[in-house]
Amino acid sequence: MDFSATLTTIVSFLDREEIRFALIGGLALSAYGHTRSTVDIDLVVELDHQDAIIDFMHTSGFETLHRSLGYSNHRHADPTVGRVDFVYIGAETAAKMFGSANKYESLSGLSIPVPKPEHLIAMKVLAMKNDPQRTLQELADIAFLMARPEVDRDEIRRYFKRHGLVERFDELERSL
Repeated sequence: MDFSATLTTIVSFLDREEIRFALIGGLALSAYGHTRSTVDIDLVVELDHQDAIIDFMHTSGFETLHRSLGYSNHRHADPTVGRVDFVYIGAETAAKMFGSANKYESLSGLSIPVPKPEHLIAMKVLAMKNDPQRTLQELADIAFLMARPEVDRDEIRRYFKRHGLVERFDELERSL
């Protein structure tokens, strides 16, 4: 997959339409210095723009593999264009997330917002709750982010507690 070309195409659309977004998933972890294998581009956007985004993806040659209120997954027939996943969030969450996002200079020269580590962790905690099979990978990513000196561990603990996973937080805290 040519991450730079695909990301440039999508970011150009989002910027043109004035749709706020941030990079999440494996590429966001890379922005914080944690390199791990990834096969797709993951973006978070406001729910109000879901229809416009899915229409754009279709006109750009992507097939929608899944669509729900909170997610959509798209794959292009050309493997060099690849797969793109969107997470849709409400306005209140968007204000918090986009308001505190950091800018990341991509290899292709794009300045891309990336949520602060605490917000990436919040999404990973929810992913673990919704799909326990993801727990080991998510915990490894969370441990990396939690080790960063600027993170607010009290905020992170609240995310774990909200989703009934505070014992996982305590395990991570002890290991760090």
